[in-house]
Amino acid sequence: MDTMRDRFAPVVSRLLDEDPRVAVVLAEIGKDAFREAMARHPDRVINVGIREQLLVGAAAGLALTGLRPVVHTFASFLVERPFEQVKLDLGHQDTGAVLVSAAASFDWPAGGYTHMAPGDVALLDTLDGWTVQVPGHPDEAETLLRHAVAAGDDKVYVRLSVQANRQGRPIDGEHFVTVREGRGGVVVAVGPVLDSVLAATEGLDMTVLYATTVRPFDAAGLRRATEAAGTDVVLVEPYLAGTSTRAVSEALADVPHRILGLGVGRRELRRYGTIEEHVAAHGLDPAGLRERIGRFVAPARRAG
Repeated sequence: MDTMRDRFAPVVSRLLDEDPRVAVVLAEIGKDAFREAMARHPDRVINVGIREQLLVGAAAGLALTGLRPVVHTFASFLVERPFEQVKLDLGHQDTGAVLVSAAASFDWPAGGYTHMAPGDVALLDTLDGWTVQVPGHPDEAETLLRHAVAAGDDKVYVRLSVQANRQGRPIDGEHFVTVREGRGGVVVAVGPVLDSVLAATEGLDMTVLYATTVRPFDAAGLRRATEAAGTDVVLVEPYLAGTSTRAVSEALADVPHRILGLGVGRRELRRYGTIEEHVAAHGLDPAGLRERIGRFVAPARRAG
């Protein structure tokens, strides 16, 4: 199966051909995948070199001229390194762009901590007006990329990963998808963690919601699920643990509830190893999730 990033360049290259508003801004990373598109559209495929602050600033300038820029590099270089430009050139100037990242939280362990970005979604949460999309399969990535480019002048972050679920799900770019129904709590699985969540909750009487768009957060979808399953909520996110707990609290502000936020831990793992070793070390494999979710729902089962 191809990866989400494998799907990215062909999809956006077709959009360049179809829509004269679309532009692509790169900072060396990913340029080879756009070589043919650059030859066809030299004025709308721009490589700024290894200058990530300029990457975002140039995109904002293109947006001010009426173009729809798609901006791509690793997450740590797209959100963290040029955060001032994301905040000011895009946010303060109220310009739109589609930021498309690669490498996710730890997709390239050999690259070390400079190429890891588990805090990217939490960092964007400090800003207003961003749509954040976390596909869990290449088919979903294509759907969300097309949604993002077509979204007028909105500010959209699409987080690509080499980690993926075995199958894509029908998604609409807005709402959570109910994958399993139960009456003993709700698990919200974000993007590529869905398969692990389904394996971890096998045999547990819990509703599983699948989220690929996390901002705006589908508060209405969560509330509907809790009406039948109860207000014990487990969040499993492929980035910094607890990133969306505030969104859950706001969605359930008028009812008693409990939240368990699972995801990538704050402690830096300095022996970089493999992706699978990172997943296990952060407790995001089925066994780690099963153990922590089981401990969380056990008090409710005893009380019942």
